Amino acid sequence: MSISPPSYKQNRLKQLRAFCKTVETKNISRAAEKLFLTQPTISLQIKALERELDVIVFERHGPQIRITPDGELLYEIAKPLLEGIDNLAQTFASKSGRLDTGELTIVAGESTILYLLPEFVSCFKERHPGIHIKLLNETGRDGLAKLRSDAADFAVGPMVEGQADLEYKPLFSFEQVLIVPLDHPLARRTKVTLEDITPYGLILPPRQLNHWRTVDLVFEQHGVPYSVVLEAGGWEVIKRYVEQGMGISIVNEICLTGKERLAVIP
Repeated sequence: MSISPPSYKQNRLKQLRAFCKTVETKNISRAAEKLFLTQPTISLQIKALERELDVIVFERHGPQIRITPDGELLYEIAKPLLEGIDNLAQTFASKSGRLDTGELTIVAGESTILYLLPEFVSCFKERHPGIHIKLLNETGRDGLAKLRSDAADFAVGPMVEGQADLEYKPLFSFEQVLIVPLDHPLARRTKVTLEDITPYGLILPPRQLNHWRTVDLVFEQHGVPYSVVLEAGGWEVIKRYVEQGMGISIVNEICLTGKERLAVIP
């Protein structure tokens, strides 16, 4: 004779998934879509969870829902439990010293993914073919947010300022260089100053990225004005527009292949 656990315990994992996904999407309909369930199913699972724990996890105002303090506490407890279950195989493999299965998520900017990581990713895949690698193209604060929320295992990118809550280690050092069109007045110079750059408009990555902040900081510290004629995402785009004579740019030397129709000035 076998004794089965109560049905509510068998369904608890589903209930917690429904609850957590609703918290994350802030909407029962969207949670249902994410979990490939119907909206009534999600609602029933949440209500069953509330009955079992004798709490209210959401305040309902028509179609709008708002998480309660009890709901926030439950989410704080349930989220790591679900992640632990989802990552059970990977965690077991890691603890047992076996790195033949699992997932590795790396967050990095486009230039790092494009120019720096390919060789290392290829080498890692040769050694650990069973590990699924995810490369997330995120930079700056967005990339650090992924790291802090455990959406990524580690990040590779420039560290303008130290982060007290993160452990980091310098891996590479690259110079910043000036690129100009081949027919530009600065093209034949072997050395330039910030004052030499001032008359010409710069093409830079979006201002929320580390590179912009670094350039801005250098000019500001030296009291030298500068102007930006174009913001463009991605070094390849920036190089292309400099080639077209739209402006000049200060770029990380990692993005240069030697095949560009540009003058490069250290």
